[in-house]
Amino acid sequence: MNRMSRRTFLYLSAVAAGTWSLNACTAGDDSGSTSDGGNRGGQEPGRSGSAVEPLPKPTTFQQAPSLEGQDLPPVEERLPENPYVIPHSWVQPGKYGGTINMNVFSSTGAATADSDREFFYGHSPLRFLNDGKDVVGGLVESWETNDDASEWTFRFRKGLKWSDGEAWTTENIIWWWQEFVLAQKMAVTPPDETRSGKGNLAEFEAVDETTLKLTFDTPAPLTADRMAAYVNGAIGKNGAIWMMPSHYLKQFHPDSGKNVPEDWDTVGGLMESKADWHRNPDCPTMTGFKCKSFDNTSGVVLERNPYYYAVMPNGDQLPYVDEIQIKVISDAEAGKLQVQQGSVDYCHGPFNQIALGDVQGLRDSSQRAGTEVVLWDSGSGTGSIFFFNYDYIDDDLRALIREPKFRQAVSHAFNREAVQKSVYFNTGERTTGTHSPKAAEFQVDDTGAALYRQWRDAYVEYNPDKAKQMLDELGVKDTDGDGLRELPNGKKLALRIDVQADASVESKTKDNQLISDLKAVGIAMTSNPIAPQAFDDQWKSGKLIAHSNWEVANVGISLIQPFWLIPVEATRWAPLEGQWYSGLGTGSNDKETDVDPWERRPPRMDAEKDGPIAKLWDLYNRARVEPDRMKQIELVWEIEKLHISDGPFFMGCVANYPQVIVAKTDLRNVPRKENLALGGLVNPWGHPTPAVYDPECFYWENPS
Repeated sequence: MNRMSRRTFLYLSAVAAGTWSLNACTAGDDSGSTSDGGNRGGQEPGRSGSAVEPLPKPTTFQQAPSLEGQDLPPVEERLPENPYVIPHSWVQPGKYGGTINMNVFSSTGAATADSDREFFYGHSPLRFLNDGKDVVGGLVESWETNDDASEWTFRFRKGLKWSDGEAWTTENIIWWWQEFVLAQKMAVTPPDETRSGKGNLAEFEAVDETTLKLTFDTPAPLTADRMAAYVNGAIGKNGAIWMMPSHYLKQFHPDSGKNVPEDWDTVGGLMESKADWHRNPDCPTMTGFKCKSFDNTSGVVLERNPYYYAVMPNGDQLPYVDEIQIKVISDAEAGKLQVQQGSVDYCHGPFNQIALGDVQGLRDSSQRAGTEVVLWDSGSGTGSIFFFNYDYIDDDLRALIREPKFRQAVSHAFNREAVQKSVYFNTGERTTGTHSPKAAEFQVDDTGAALYRQWRDAYVEYNPDKAKQMLDELGVKDTDGDGLRELPNGKKLALRIDVQADASVESKTKDNQLISDLKAVGIAMTSNPIAPQAFDDQWKSGKLIAHSNWEVANVGISLIQPFWLIPVEATRWAPLEGQWYSGLGTGSNDKETDVDPWERRPPRMDAEKDGPIAKLWDLYNRARVEPDRMKQIELVWEIEKLHISDGPFFMGCVANYPQVIVAKTDLRNVPRKENLALGGLVNPWGHPTPAVYDPECFYWENPS
């Protein structure tokens, strides 16, 4: 049976069975097929969260037996003076040895399987703990800032080493900054954490080999939070690069290497291929594993980094397993079959197109495969999303789209309960569409929690009669008696959901429900497939009406990833105004002032004076430089209140549904939902999962 027919069958006929299966996953049973809160995965039962204060340095250290006889320095000399001690409450000392077999879905080969790197947090200066609630040191041991957060000093762990044994120093950061960011090479752009509230770049100073100072021209209170986001490193596909092994890579740079080709810094060129530790066995890395072999067609084999700077509380140097073998699959259904047959030891569902509709099949095969299903919270604020183009090129439709009452009417016409059943198997919570329910401003106190509920519930009610009344009040009525509404000027109202042709089944199911629901209140809408490679340009130029096949999820305070709250770039709900904001301070907005906004290069327009976007920009500009955390959160609340009063600017369906993880029953230290501070936060790449849970501490009960 082909992929589409199997998925369609699951969604149309397995809702009840899937819901039962998911309930079993959370409750547990005796088959060994689902998480039951016991100690199958090696976690301490009943313990959750991670220590925020650094754990004591162990008095002794142990290494993997496989490292014996490899002519390496003693383990104590390979570690920094103060290693990173794994702080998770659910982990226990493990056993060395063995291999973890995984697969990853990629239609273009292993080189572009960026999700592989989401397992490894070793390049990040700072780290998120407790599902984004806390920021702690990673490569950095301690840091401080002045009173107005305009000067930040980071002290890295003394004695850090690259995987080849060479010393790590702040020169590795300065080389990246000067030779790639400032020089604008290899398409590297400055990360958000290096810009001030005015948009200007920080001044970088390597005080000494382990101390870095960043100085901004305005307060930059979000610096630490943003430095913890993403796994970072490599070639910048998973966050900022931040550091490069310059002792190795200088030979491929024209200023220091010999016979370096002129196109050395092009995308896919010499430097990019050499600087990617994921595919170059010779490239040193700071992650727990290094590349052993790489084949773009078959996959990658990773082996232990003997200089990795993380240890268990008992002094075991990590990682525990000897190797990770990641096989590339280009057919998602074939990958699921491998999981069901037991040839995959750990499967991160979101990276392999495994979702809630697959749980029943995975559960049925679990005893034979020796696996269990683990469910972690997605942290999504929307589930599959829908939003209009606030800057659509047609004057009549744009005017209607910008009417809050019109978008509110569409939201009330949408039967989210039906989508919750057919797509999310009665999990999660129905929502108007918000930022993540786990965002810091919602977790801080009762006021934040109440605001989240207010936003979630604002326009979530399924009430077709209310929707019809609101449309009538706008003058959007059926004037010719054909059952479909016209615009106030008498023109036919015809809407489209412009979707990428490779949209997921989940997204298509939701879109079909919305199209049907809108027809029931007299609005004609069709689905319009767009080639993926053409979609982005058409959206940014205001030529597409509505967007689907996306979702909203974020980590920490929503200012870290503000794109859905504030139009600050060109891919979301107000693309031309987002492009205008991103050009502030560059001089680009002073050009082409007499050109139609949709004809400018790139297309862009200023916000309407006193309109909602102008208000959002003003609040954002104040919040991003506010050093007092509570005052900053209060400004974020004001932003979110505008999304309630003038929104919805984007519409969700089901928030915080579970994501599916499959692990062998004897693979230990894999956390369960009850072990995680907020039950998990899988979806935002800014909160790199599973890297935040340190897979280097996974181990086999029987490594042989």
